[in-house]
Amino acid sequence: MKGYHISKHSSFYTIGLSYLKADAEVRGKFSLDPVAIDRILMQAKAQGIDGLLVTSTCNRTEIHGFAQHPFQLIKLLCDNTTGSVEEFQEVAYVYKNNEAISHLFRVGTGLDSQILGDFEIISQIKQSFGRSKKFGIANPFIERLCNSVIQASKRIKNETEISSGATSVAFASVRYIMENVADVSEKNILLFGTGKIGRNTCENLIKHTKNNHITLINRTKDKAEKIAGKFNLLVKDYGDLQTEIRNTDVLIVATGAQSPTISKELIYTKKPLLILDLSIPKNVSDNVTELENVSLVHLDHLSQITDENLEKRKRFIPEAEEIIEEVKHDFIQWLETRKFAPVIKALKLKLKTMKDEEMDYQSKKLNDFNEEHADVISNRIIQKITKQFANHLKDEDVDADSSLELIQKVFQLEIETP
Repeated sequence: MKGYHISKHSSFYTIGLSYLKADAEVRGKFSLDPVAIDRILMQAKAQGIDGLLVTSTCNRTEIHGFAQHPFQLIKLLCDNTTGSVEEFQEVAYVYKNNEAISHLFRVGTGLDSQILGDFEIISQIKQSFGRSKKFGIANPFIERLCNSVIQASKRIKNETEISSGATSVAFASVRYIMENVADVSEKNILLFGTGKIGRNTCENLIKHTKNNHITLINRTKDKAEKIAGKFNLLVKDYGDLQTEIRNTDVLIVATGAQSPTISKELIYTKKPLLILDLSIPKNVSDNVTELENVSLVHLDHLSQITDENLEKRKRFIPEAEEIIEEVKHDFIQWLETRKFAPVIKALKLKLKTMKDEEMDYQSKKLNDFNEEHADVISNRIIQKITKQFANHLKDEDVDADSSLELIQKVFQLEIETP
């Protein structure tokens, strides 16, 4: 995008899908692991895109970036996932320019989260930006936009109570266990997968269930041991998974793999077993429900559990939206400033050239010409003229594009392209 501003010649798009229209199975087809995200960023850069942000969570997958047409971004997503363009179009949304900016603000501040007030998404946006910067595909527009969303998120968290009593998927899963499993503090709980959701779930389990029969298993054992050491929990080898499932009452799966890590072939239990699948795509095969002792709950169901604090949090939505508008307004003003900065720079250069020519002419014509005084006065006049033009262009009631075109035409300016 020329000059990293929104114009009629190039556009900033958001393409994606979320829990609102896409169920867990469909979201699973379009989920992206870190390797796939890196691949998209490299492919986009090779295509000449200089600004791109990719986010993939359990609730949504989105690409935010610059393109002549949104299909360019849709193709990047579909080429790197198992989902087809047709499947994407059935559940997708596409936002352009200001709508895309507004959407990222709502997502990053928890207003568009599956659980209102859940601020976990902002850390995902921070990670996504870091990844884009690493690949040299985070232009000033993307950087400023991400920082603005982070600022809005921080203000909403500190200045409103929209997150009071808010639950994350990790907490929702623990609450489900507490409400549906009798004598939970005495039950054997097995946590399989110690990524971010797994870690958060583990902390919530310890805090709320008072259970000291929690076992951790992870493909990479040392990751599980780091968490276990913090909470003094038991860690078992990945090879012990089947044995541990046989002994457990509650199995929480948070493995984040691209295909099921738990199926009925792994389960041999004679007592009731509750399985919670916190992964997208689903990491527990549906065939486990063929076993009579097994019940399966997926995170989509957990997220729909009525929260008694939800109505209270909803009351703070207008306050949150007001903060978003304030921060977004500052971002748009910055955007507009970038838009006309090259014209103001070229105008200043043109006026300086005119001044230098006139100074040269007058110094030859007038014997007592004071070049030093004339230089000071003319530079101040140039500064005042350019400032006047800049203030005019900043005015919200002004058609900046038309004014820029007129200024360029009148002064015959040559604009440097970025």
